[in-house]
Amino acid sequence: MLIKKAAVSLIMLAAASTLSACAGRYIISTNDGHMINAKGKPVIDKETGMISYEDASGNMHQLQKHDVKEIVEK
Repeated sequence: MLIKKAAVSLIMLAAASTLSACAGRYIISTNDGHMINAKGKPVIDKETGMISYEDASGNMHQLQKHDVKEIVEK
């Protein structure tokens, strides 16, 4: 029984690692015409109105929601 639980845990961990490695790419289109590549889905903070995203280099950035025209998955 213990071996079965360990095997299931390892399979779940491998699946989670695979899914996180395949994080989607998104394009953020701003109102002033810029196109920003984001790694992973941008997160919208409803309290502050800020959109947080990670760029291709792994750096975190934020934009005001009212400055963003559209977010689409690539």
